[in-house]
Amino acid sequence: MRASDVAYQRLREDIVTWRRRPGEILGEIELAAELGISRTPLRAALARLSMEGLVDTSRRTAVVSAVSPQSTAELFELRAALEVSAVRLAARRGERAAFAELADRFGTATDLMASAGVDAYYGLVADFDRAVGEAIGNAAFCGFLDSVRTHLERVRHVAADDPEHLARTASEHRLICEAIRDHDEDLAASATLVHLRGALASLLDALPAQDRSLEAIAR
Repeated sequence: MRASDVAYQRLREDIVTWRRRPGEILGEIELAAELGISRTPLRAALARLSMEGLVDTSRRTAVVSAVSPQSTAELFELRAALEVSAVRLAARRGERAAFAELADRFGTATDLMASAGVDAYYGLVADFDRAVGEAIGNAAFCGFLDSVRTHLERVRHVAADDPEHLARTASEHRLICEAIRDHDEDLAASATLVHLRGALASLLDALPAQDRSLEAIAR
């Protein structure tokens, strides 16, 4: 693997998981030494992260991009448009057995979290996302959707993993899976919208109250 790819993956993971927080300076000399690479591949990695919106290179020194209620709400508007189209296509093209299995797994998600922790639940959500992508069978579409999900995964790390909220989202995911299993595009779409509005409201509550009027988007 190229040095630039290693640097990109390492920095991307650090940014998404908040090990590098918004506004943190990404000095080339210090980062190159930390990662054990030269500045040329580091710059290539920072350029990729900038294109994804995770790094701000508009200043003299790159910094980790900011997260705000406004940017989060805007990302959810984009995600809603993509996710609704995605589940409609999955309901049209997906294999019944795959989503029947996922529906059953979401039905026992509370037990999963109790025995294996919250990370196991998010692993289940990732399995759902992959299943939708496989059902769609459109690499370009999935690429755009994965990019938006990456940003929102980053925002999710500021929110507490409230068990009651996660149990509710598991029920919402189960309903979406059942709708896709039954090839019910309308139910899959409406259930997805309900799920995303609840997720947005939860994330906005976790972010600094810079503009509480944005909460209206989640209603």
